[in-house]
Amino acid sequence: MNLAVSTDLHEAQSLKLQWTQAIALSVLYAIPVFFALRMDQVTDTDVWWHLRIGQWIVEHKAIPHTELFSTFASGKPWAAYSWLFELIVFGLFQKLGLIGIVVYTSTMAVAITVAVHQVVRRLNSDFTLGVGLTFLAMYTMGRIFTPRPWLLTILFFALEINILMGVRRTGKTRELLWLPLIFAVWTNIHIQFIDGLLVLGIGLTESVAAQRWPVIETKIRLRWMVSIFLACLAATLLNPHGWKIYKVAYDLVMQVALLPQIMEFSPISFRNLDDWCLVGILLAATVVLSRARRIAFFETMLLALSIVVSFRSQRDIWVLAIAGVAILASVLKELPSGRIVLRSSAIPLVAVATVSFVSLAFLAAGTNNAGLQLRLERSLPVQAVKSIKQRGWQGPLYNDLNWGGFLIWSLRMPVSMDGRTNVHGSERIVRSYATWSSHPGWDSDPDLLQANLIIAQASAPLVQLLRFQPCLQLAYQDQLAAVFIPQKDENAETGAIVTGFCAGRDKVSNQQAK
Repeated sequence: MNLAVSTDLHEAQSLKLQWTQAIALSVLYAIPVFFALRMDQVTDTDVWWHLRIGQWIVEHKAIPHTELFSTFASGKPWAAYSWLFELIVFGLFQKLGLIGIVVYTSTMAVAITVAVHQVVRRLNSDFTLGVGLTFLAMYTMGRIFTPRPWLLTILFFALEINILMGVRRTGKTRELLWLPLIFAVWTNIHIQFIDGLLVLGIGLTESVAAQRWPVIETKIRLRWMVSIFLACLAATLLNPHGWKIYKVAYDLVMQVALLPQIMEFSPISFRNLDDWCLVGILLAATVVLSRARRIAFFETMLLALSIVVSFRSQRDIWVLAIAGVAILASVLKELPSGRIVLRSSAIPLVAVATVSFVSLAFLAAGTNNAGLQLRLERSLPVQAVKSIKQRGWQGPLYNDLNWGGFLIWSLRMPVSMDGRTNVHGSERIVRSYATWSSHPGWDSDPDLLQANLIIAQASAPLVQLLRFQPCLQLAYQDQLAAVFIPQKDENAETGAIVTGFCAGRDKVSNQQAK
């Protein structure tokens, strides 16, 4: 009788523990959605040119291979390397409106959290450690939960790390067969599939080194790694641009002049807590690797690659965050009392609870199409675009990089600048920033001289100079935007001084007339 009571008590405690762990996982998976909802997803201007390309693909049932949306590169070869992402996000937008953009980001935040937790869980069964490391990684990445294709890259990277680090331990090489499929999709989603290939290259190098130095431990045979690497390499060619996708990647990597110009490309500033969390992950991973009894070749090379990628650009902090917690999980000792006891039967409970918490997050944030539209109008030139359409003003258009993506979508007019750095190149982007900042030589910018329509942020330094140009008319202004068009009667003001800028415009007009 006492044994039966003891057994019942043990089962009750086990059931209670499972429920507790299930709820804890649900909270863990839902927390990144709160990070995402803190940010104005619809005011991320790059998502708008992605939407426009997705719409063009749907309308024309083809992938564009030439530039369509800018005056500078119109008709020149251009690779829409994120075309599959653009179809996904446009499909959500079609069905759900603005909230579709938020749904994409939130769904990806949950999926990435689950994937990172599975990496940690596979390498270390300590429940508390797994939850803690996953939360630390997600908190560190909180700022990059924006509606970009890189969220899918982060997911694929986590899946790849999970497969490689797991198979290196178990030797169950058939699981590697998922990698070519992942790379086939990844290549059509985002150009940073290159990061995944580099990690795969580390795995291949480790297998080669293990043939010569037995102290390097891996259960993946060399022939398997060679075959999988070649298969993944071949899979990356299954895209509309073929081998030229590598030229796109090379061109983007070589745009080093943009690193200090564009915020997301700039190095980590170490001004926020999440920056220092990343440093903590790095230091902890370095310490545990230095104390490891075996030669952790793969982990050491992975950490080195992560440092280079993440410290080069703050938008890539996810590489070090995921690699760091994976290394910590693989090296730290497990605590028997903390091992996961969650049964597969509890998965539906975790799923339902996660969806419930995410729904509560949406309700708490007041996320709906009407509210998102108000946010959009407070941050982007929605009213200015309406005025331009109503009055029928035409280009050539001059605009800054920040608003370019939104103008591609809303104005349906070729823009002078937008966030597609592979279209405009470093030189033009740096020149655009200099002009908008009123640096010396602003009045000789060829794009500005030939513009018939200028849409500017009202606070931009250039606006104050354009106000005093007799050849321009301030035709519209609100708190966000100022719109300039050519002065209809430049001689209306007697004795008006012809500025160097206006003289330059006259010269360009005469050349175009000839």
